[in-house]
Amino acid sequence: MLNKKSVDDINVKGQRVLVRCDFNVPLQDGKITDENRLVAALPTIKKLIADGGKVILCSHLGKPKGEPKPELSLAPVAIRLSELLGQEVKFAADPEVVGPNAKAAVAEMKDGDVVLLENTRYRAEETKNEDKFSEDLASLCDVFVNDAFGTAHRAHCSNVGVTKFVKTAVVGYLMQKEIDFLGNAVNNPERPFVAILGGAKVSSKISVINNLLDKVDTLIIGGGMSYTFSKAMGGHIGTSLCEDDYLQYALDMMKKAEEKGVKLLLPVDNRIGDDFSNDCNIQVVKRGEIPDGWEGMDIGPETEKLFADAVKDAKTVVWNGPMGCFEMPNFAHGTEAVAKALAETDATTIIGGGDSAAAVNILGYGDKMTHISTGGGASLEFLEGKELPGVAAANDKD
Repeated sequence: MLNKKSVDDINVKGQRVLVRCDFNVPLQDGKITDENRLVAALPTIKKLIADGGKVILCSHLGKPKGEPKPELSLAPVAIRLSELLGQEVKFAADPEVVGPNAKAAVAEMKDGDVVLLENTRYRAEETKNEDKFSEDLASLCDVFVNDAFGTAHRAHCSNVGVTKFVKTAVVGYLMQKEIDFLGNAVNNPERPFVAILGGAKVSSKISVINNLLDKVDTLIIGGGMSYTFSKAMGGHIGTSLCEDDYLQYALDMMKKAEEKGVKLLLPVDNRIGDDFSNDCNIQVVKRGEIPDGWEGMDIGPETEKLFADAVKDAKTVVWNGPMGCFEMPNFAHGTEAVAKALAETDATTIIGGGDSAAAVNILGYGDKMTHISTGGGASLEFLEGKELPGVAAANDKD
């Protein structure tokens, strides 16, 4: 999965190039409120324009569930992309995505022109990966480029199905970067290799913990999922998040870590609240000593120091999931302490998308990280060691 052809391995002059981008941006009253994903797609688009390709862009936006919804149209994206690229991005407004507008626009294209298709999820076949829509998309192009890592863990028409009907299928720069950083971190890391897992649930990270214990030198577990471990060890966790079905699993993972010689670090203290709000009463208690009626909301100061020390000498760090309820300022201390520790280390630091990406950006440490993944679910499945259909579908290097 790590050895794929990219846009640097092909010549697209005079060719029609369909590029699957991730333009799933937040919209408010038809205006884009965060354009990071558009900016991230520019290097691949500019490369294809410069090489004389006829560039046809496609993406999904939100969940229209197989029918045209005007509020989920990609029209605002075409307007903003035109400004960012400094040239017109022609919008093909077909409710069926590949319709008369798209066909006419593509037929008129000159080398270096750009067309954007309508939201791929307007078609019910898209998420079912059915051939009819895949063939429609393939009929517009000679070459396919997948640059949407955020959907790489799903097999849809616009990222996987289309490759059955197009001979040349490669990855874009954004996708290549994800493969390089996440793939190499997991399969060929510079050591010591430390992984930090947080977030609410053990159940959503089971395979990740299991896979990483075979690869890391140190595994740090914080966030809501740590209370399941705390309870499994006989601790008292009050009303904290806990998945009772996974208590034995938590003990099994601790045993596996011991057998593998992996250092498994869990919180030694917690910031707790008597209500799930920023303004609740707060105290710090030792792990496993949370009184009834209180819940764990963040790691405590001792744990912050323990976790920060653990990444000091690391050479590779992968972080997925916050240490607490970072959206509430009083419970963002733990997540911020970890972000600060990563910003100060010389290690290659990789943030695995989703909430952890949001957290480092909100807390102002985004530019200090080596790589922030653009895919939440996709990066998690990468860390699980799963094959991602969207990556697997691209041509292998010879």
